[in-house]
Amino acid sequence: MVERDWLRIVKKTFDETNDEHGISLYIHLPFCEALCTYCACNKRITKNHSVEESFIESLLAEWKIYCETFGRKPQIREIHLGGGTPTFFSPENLKSLIESIVSTADLHDEYAFSFEGHPNNTTREHLQALYDVGFRRVSYGVQDLNYKVQKTINRVQPYENVVRATEEAREIGYTSINFDLIYGLPFQTEATVLDTIEKTISLKPERIAFYSYAHVPWKHKGQRAYTEADLPADGLKRKLYEVGNKALLDFGYKDVGMDHFSLPEDELYKAFLDKTMHRNFMGYTTAQSDLLIGLGNSAISDAKYAYAQNEKKVEDYKSKVTAGELALTKGHFLSKEDMLVRKFIIAIACKGIVNWKDFTCLIDGSMTDQLTQMSKEGIIDLVPNGLKVTRPGMVFLRNICMVFDKRLQEKGKNNSGPLFSKAV
Repeated sequence: MVERDWLRIVKKTFDETNDEHGISLYIHLPFCEALCTYCACNKRITKNHSVEESFIESLLAEWKIYCETFGRKPQIREIHLGGGTPTFFSPENLKSLIESIVSTADLHDEYAFSFEGHPNNTTREHLQALYDVGFRRVSYGVQDLNYKVQKTINRVQPYENVVRATEEAREIGYTSINFDLIYGLPFQTEATVLDTIEKTISLKPERIAFYSYAHVPWKHKGQRAYTEADLPADGLKRKLYEVGNKALLDFGYKDVGMDHFSLPEDELYKAFLDKTMHRNFMGYTTAQSDLLIGLGNSAISDAKYAYAQNEKKVEDYKSKVTAGELALTKGHFLSKEDMLVRKFIIAIACKGIVNWKDFTCLIDGSMTDQLTQMSKEGIIDLVPNGLKVTRPGMVFLRNICMVFDKRLQEKGKNNSGPLFSKAV
């Protein structure tokens, strides 16, 4: 992707969205002290914390290029720190990073800052430092609380650490806590998954993400630490989801789509009911911004009319931004049909209902056949002029969306090897 063409699109989208909706920032902090072997994220394993300062300098250099492109102060609606392990960085460095970014911007009246935390190394000092610069939401990677499972995926974190990290966040004043849980991990059983969910529910996190484990050892070598024989078979994996899903609903959580659950009083569920929920590369959100800037190696940006991704290797990323250029490695400019497809898919993923009115040009015979079959299976209802996702169909949201992704369908036809893990 040519940098000048990308920045032209960024500027166009900024001018269209900044004043009303503001912009979103995703900041990728890739460092971890140890490898969690299940992880499919972009990460760099090191115990050398001297990497922090120079990486922050690169992030700020990249942000400066975008600020110069905007031509005026951006209005920040969202910031999310992901990784890697953001709390690998010291509280002082995290605070300095956010202060430097915010000093160049205005904050939207409804700004929301969140970060991903590891219960083992998220300290009270981390929580306080980030709270002091505007963070009110933390997402803890819990995954599973069974020792055998934790040992196998090299992520041993005692339940006591989860309790401590949760209680300290609430004492400081965080208003939204999310737990990430995973089903389909090696050696999980119905009993262990239910035990994990019951323990996490006892802490009443406002949101819970209940993800399907993506086994892609051809892409992430760490997953070769165990074999497919150690993973739950397809039927058991489906049962693990059903057990977890039922427990979450029985304890009062609401299914808002694509693996995400929230308490009824949480703003995400209210947005789901109001049909104002949105989805971007950071997941479900209540913000409506069309401009998401990704900072850091491997980070993805979305400028409404185009996508771009940064270099994946830390060294390649730093080398480019240090030289005063963006570290773009690939991107895609959306056609008119692409934009329609995205609008259509977001409507399904966020509202569970879509009207054919503006999308008739997208529908072909193959799609009609697949939708008819899904209707027979009770996944969707084909209503006049559209479709509606049924309650049992919520778990198949990705499959429904994939029906309309022509590029994905073509890629699948032309590729003999595995592309993705299973949806459930």
